Amino acid sequence: MERFGILSRRVVMPGGEAPAMIVINGGCIESVLPPEAAEPGLSVMDVGDRAVLPGLIDHHVHINEPGRTAWEGFETATRAAAAGGVTTLVDMPLNSSPVTVDVAALAAKREASRGKLHVDVGFHGGVVPGHAGDVAPLLREGVCGMKAFLVHSGIDEFPAASVEDCRDAMMVMKDWGVPLLVHAEIDSPVDIQGDPRSYATYLASRPDAWETRAVEVVLNLCRDTGCPVHIVHVASADVLPMLRAAKLEGLPVTAETCPHYLFFDAEDIPDGATQFKCAPPIRGQRHREALWLALEDGTLDMIATDHSPCPPDMKKPDEGTFMSAWGGIASLQVGLSVVWTEWRQRMGSLEQLVHWMSGAPAALCGLEARGAIAPGCRADLCVFDTDASYTVNGRDLFHRHPVTPYEGRELVGRVDRVFLRGREIDPGAKDGSGECIVRGA
Repeated sequence: MERFGILSRRVVMPGGEAPAMIVINGGCIESVLPPEAAEPGLSVMDVGDRAVLPGLIDHHVHINEPGRTAWEGFETATRAAAAGGVTTLVDMPLNSSPVTVDVAALAAKREASRGKLHVDVGFHGGVVPGHAGDVAPLLREGVCGMKAFLVHSGIDEFPAASVEDCRDAMMVMKDWGVPLLVHAEIDSPVDIQGDPRSYATYLASRPDAWETRAVEVVLNLCRDTGCPVHIVHVASADVLPMLRAAKLEGLPVTAETCPHYLFFDAEDIPDGATQFKCAPPIRGQRHREALWLALEDGTLDMIATDHSPCPPDMKKPDEGTFMSAWGGIASLQVGLSVVWTEWRQRMGSLEQLVHWMSGAPAALCGLEARGAIAPGCRADLCVFDTDASYTVNGRDLFHRHPVTPYEGRELVGRVDRVFLRGREIDPGAKDGSGECIVRGA
């Protein structure tokens, strides 16, 4: 591969943002130099004032192939990722068929992805009842993490794990240093009343207490076993004090939130607008503000999309009934712009955004060669125009279906170019250069 340089007045590095020349050789970053230090004769791509970020790492994506490729698939998901500045995805173990709870299912995923990847893809394994013996084999196969639900997942083949199921898995995982990723809701009876087309009815059906009870259980398991845990898609401000206390205690716990929890307020979701349905639900403005503060103070470590599309009819658009619509939000291609649109209004830095959406996910998934612009790291890069704005049209997105709650929203920040191992990605190209990867890659 040709040795070349990328020059920008805004290169986002671990030490901050500065003008720099990134020298790329053999798919890796050879050096990061002051602009004036570029050697004569080196082929240089000058991107001017556009920022250069490390490629994003989205560790929470539902690709759904094989088995439910009509919902989403490797080709469409990775095209959307590439267009959105994401160079590495990690696929969740449910929604596909078979679900990824043993080595055979993982092999089926890898086989199904052959020839379809526009970015790199890793995999999480699943913790479900009756599969304690499959945890160690999945870890040997290089899964990035293991995922458990403490509530029904929505997929009968991926049932909720009990506390003992989680404990058994964690006793194996702790020796590997691999985290248990937990969908932290525990259901309890709720008297559901009201109009099923009303978002308020759906919100009341999954109260904050479901999240707080689950996080308490997970932190106790972490304390008892010493296994790292990661709380996915935190939506409720009420769990934040527990997470802060756990970190002060020194427990190996991390947590994420998602672009939709940082962008939308429950109070503004119209009746019948089932494209907003997800679990946990989008909560009120109080929660959104608290989540931003928790990112800033380190209580929350990272941001992931939880990209989870489905066929449009499963959203019940004609009925507009939240209680029967599938829950999941499609945002893989627009996640960076969504977060930047809000974060720039708060006078936030690109360096911090890169930590949340690249550096911290790399550490979580054991992908230390990614997530930063520094010598020796992978030359996975995103050229980002921080001032360009655009209006979201679902039909312009690469993911399989056009349904998105961001439809018609004006976002700021547009991905201009993306590089995977030093090669520029064309999301519209017939063939991609992505690979299946393992933890440690």
